[in-house]
Amino acid sequence: MSTCTTASQDLNEPLAGTAATASTWLLIEQPGPWGVKALTSSHLDPELGRSLEAAAEGTGVRVALIRRPGRHADFHATTRRHVYVAHTIPGNTWLRGAMTESPQDLLALDFAALGAGDHRGFGTPHEGAPLALVCTNGKRDRCCALLGRPLAADLAASGQDGIWEVTHLGGHRFSPTLLVLPYGYAYGRADAAHVKDTLDAVQVGRIATDGCRGNSAWERPGQAAELAVRTSAGIDDAGVLTVVGTEATAPRHGALWRVTVTHTDGRRWHVTVAQSASQPPRPESCGAALGTPARMDVLAVDEIAPAVTGPLSASG
Repeated sequence: MSTCTTASQDLNEPLAGTAATASTWLLIEQPGPWGVKALTSSHLDPELGRSLEAAAEGTGVRVALIRRPGRHADFHATTRRHVYVAHTIPGNTWLRGAMTESPQDLLALDFAALGAGDHRGFGTPHEGAPLALVCTNGKRDRCCALLGRPLAADLAASGQDGIWEVTHLGGHRFSPTLLVLPYGYAYGRADAAHVKDTLDAVQVGRIATDGCRGNSAWERPGQAAELAVRTSAGIDDAGVLTVVGTEATAPRHGALWRVTVTHTDGRRWHVTVAQSASQPPRPESCGAALGTPARMDVLAVDEIAPAVTGPLSASG
């Protein structure tokens, strides 16, 4: 039986440039079942869910629910919850956590400040293992349950710390999908061995590019461009590359982007990214009509020679 994931794999759809976009993630622990729109269809107060969505709109903050891997009994017990906030922009990357007995208190957060990278003293710095958030919401897409839940369970059973299930990361057709924090890189078509290697790398400040969809800090052309620079220049250090400019042109079909990527050591690159509609049409989600999702193909990665800042010395 064909699913959206098998169609995507059969068509060899590229992963780069497909991550959800968010400068900051707000993650709220919510045990029990989740519905299609989990913030308003779970045991979280739906009015609170709607208020959180409204508070986050336009701020760069993306709100999601998380829960521990395993069975999710339909109970309504009030428990203390983990809350994490992570900012993913290089140069100011942070991950902070807190416990709360009243999720309503989260409405007092300054969402604009969080989106801009100012945590305003929320919680305490997370000092444990990196977080791996595996999308498992089968009510949104069956592939997330069929493929994501076993992955999350395998990782947890292996003793891997920092494993959570999450409500929605986008890109069901790339299941199993996950987001790794603190740096904010998303991955698709993952297996347990790949995730363990990815988390081991993050633990020592390295970014694995195999299976990577991009850094949520950037818009999708920037995600593809940054990954291309990492691959072409052999850069795996976390936090050293920044997308500083994205210039669009509009050819007859699709769009062409010139993305400028900088390194903390002063190097710069211009990356040419072609945006087009995926062909032939394919389901973007199980049960959905056929669609033509945008794809990002890198055409060129050109390192820019540094400008000469001083006078040239005469010879002879």
